[in-house]
Amino acid sequence: MKKAEPSKPAPEMRAEYDFRGGIRGRYADATARDAVALVLEPDVAAAFPDAESVNRALREVLEARRGS
Repeated sequence: MKKAEPSKPAPEMRAEYDFRGGIRGRYADATARDAVALVLEPDVAAAFPDAESVNRALREVLEARRGS
């Protein structure tokens, strides 16, 4: 059995980047704290192609609730 060939770097990554001083997961806490993942039913997902449209619809619902 042959060894797998090492993967090639993505074309947008330059060879000269130096990550030696980087801190793994430095911003992971902030991202995890602010992110919310929801699973939409297929019929609902079909009506909202992206996060922006979901947020816009939810803001309209919130505004309607405040107005009543």
